[in-house]
Amino acid sequence: MPLTAVVITVSDRGSRGERVDGSGPVVAEMLGAAGAEIVGREMVPDDQPEISRLLIEWCDAKGADLIVTTGGTGVAPRDVTPEATRAVIERELPGMGEAMRRKSAEVTPHAMISRALAGIRGRTLIVNLPGSPKAARENLGVLLPALAHAVAKIKGDESECASP
Repeated sequence: MPLTAVVITVSDRGSRGERVDGSGPVVAEMLGAAGAEIVGREMVPDDQPEISRLLIEWCDAKGADLIVTTGGTGVAPRDVTPEATRAVIERELPGMGEAMRRKSAEVTPHAMISRALAGIRGRTLIVNLPGSPKAARENLGVLLPALAHAVAKIKGDESECASP
């Protein structure tokens, strides 16, 4: 059975129809090319309760294997995606955020102000990506090799964790 994935774009202007979503399609395309079945695409404003509500809905009611958010991971006053994610996850996966920042720092010093994180709610992996299409592509590229394995383990796979 393929991995089911949801892409949530967090953008005030995008949710008001004032900006075309550039990063959501990039993320969905990359996940699809990696074999994931995209079961949902959402756009929400930079509103912590709304982001958390949507994450809970896709985890608990709809049972997605993977939720990837894009946007709201910086330091602007309205950037609240990490807070919304942290409020709903049960376990954090700090290595994913660290890996994204480490790789991005090779491209831009702005990587050090990213607050993107990853964590687990129930049997769903939630990953935050930056909002720019270029940064979303770079950061997701870092995580892709580990996503299927991570989701399998979250879902209870008991096989040995051998290195590729």
